[in-house]
Amino acid sequence: MDPLVIGLAVAVAFLFGAVGYIRRGTVERSHQKKAIAAAADEASVILARAREEADNLRTSRVLEGKEQVILLRESWEQEEVKHREEVERADQRISERSSALDRRFHNLNERESTQEQRAKDLDERAEGLTAQTQDLEQGREGVRARLESLAGVSQAEAKKELLEDLQDEARAEAANTIRKVKDEAQRTADREAKKILGLAIQRMAADQTAAMTVSVVQLPSDEMKGRIIGREGRNIRAFEQATGIDVIIDDTPEAVVLSGFDPVRREVARIALGRLIEDGRIHPGRIEEVVEKSRQEIEESMVQAAEEVLYELGIHNVHEEIVKTLGRLKFRTSYGQNQLQHAKEVAQLAGSMAAEMGLDVQETKRAGVLHDVGKGLTHEHEGTHVELGYRLCKKHNETEIVLNAIRAHHDEEPHYFPETFLVSAGDAISGSRPGARREMFEGYVKRLEKLEELAMEHPGVERCFAIQAGREIRVMVEPEKVGDQEMAQISELVARRIESELQYPGQIKVVVIRETRAVDFAR
Repeated sequence: MDPLVIGLAVAVAFLFGAVGYIRRGTVERSHQKKAIAAAADEASVILARAREEADNLRTSRVLEGKEQVILLRESWEQEEVKHREEVERADQRISERSSALDRRFHNLNERESTQEQRAKDLDERAEGLTAQTQDLEQGREGVRARLESLAGVSQAEAKKELLEDLQDEARAEAANTIRKVKDEAQRTADREAKKILGLAIQRMAADQTAAMTVSVVQLPSDEMKGRIIGREGRNIRAFEQATGIDVIIDDTPEAVVLSGFDPVRREVARIALGRLIEDGRIHPGRIEEVVEKSRQEIEESMVQAAEEVLYELGIHNVHEEIVKTLGRLKFRTSYGQNQLQHAKEVAQLAGSMAAEMGLDVQETKRAGVLHDVGKGLTHEHEGTHVELGYRLCKKHNETEIVLNAIRAHHDEEPHYFPETFLVSAGDAISGSRPGARREMFEGYVKRLEKLEELAMEHPGVERCFAIQAGREIRVMVEPEKVGDQEMAQISELVARRIESELQYPGQIKVVVIRETRAVDFAR
């Protein structure tokens, strides 16, 4: 092909391409202008809408602000009205008080003037009475002289005759009083005779053997002591923590001593340790399990023991809490005497005496078996066993005879029923019989002597007596040296010294007695 033709073709093609490109650019520019114009219109519309919304929002906010201002103004006006009313009421009260004070001040002034006038009147009357008294004294002397001259009897002789008449009248009144007392004594002779007989029975005694309780656990061999102690003492610590009882491991061959004030815990520890030794598995987990089982067994055995005693005595309808507390006496001892057996003995003795005297046997037995029930609570509660037992039985509606027996057997209150005398008699017989309680005679005598010695050291003490086996000390003071207020101080000081210097079972009652006597002789 001719190169000229090819070049011409290329030029024509290029020319057509350039024309096409120019046309496309023109079309695009026209489209862009249209898009820009449309965007500008849309922006103006949006801007107009935004301005309209802003105006509406500004208007609503202004209206809300005006409403809040109106509400606040109304609230403030209401508060202002209330405040003004309170101020007016306060002003009114102040004015009323002021007027009342003015009236009282006026009344006081009037009273003061009245009192001054009365004082003047009284002074004048006193002067008049003094003058009248002098005149009466002079007239009295004249009348006395005239009477002596008329009667022919002196003043001394008249007094003597008057005294003789008064003595005769007093003798007659005394005879009438004695006759009335005798009549009353005859009417109450039967009741008084029962009381006297009950007091006389207190001096009886019976011979029986005493039960003994121990807290020593026997071991099969001394090697068991090491297993009880455990590695670094973990077993013995776990046992003491679970039971609350101290375990004493010393040189005693094949024996371990359990020490603790609570007899129930001590018995739980004894049974648990015996089972652990028999089982051979001794570790903290096993110790806790065995101790808990032993505690449940002891609780059941205490209730069962109390129920057996009540069944043997024929006593029924006793509250379960009282039965449970009574069962705790199974592991309570006093100087080696088992307290549950002591309660049973007292009930039997008192019941036998009540049958002989024609009294209520069942009530007497009930009072006898419950007279020391408070001892089952002394390790857990504050107070004496008398008060604890009284509150327990009163809470569960026991009879008045039972309540009186609990408090009267330690002289906390008088005996109101013949049956309570028999309970005190049975208590004395059961506790004082040979073999019932164990105490060295020398220690007993020294304790009584020390009691009296402590009381005699206080100034104003004349003499003292230890009674009721050392459970009570009576201090006699000189009435000229010790007043009523000082008696309480002496009893307090003696009681505190006894607590700090003596060792004794139970409690000791300190009684300070101040007696004033007036003696005269009729000759």
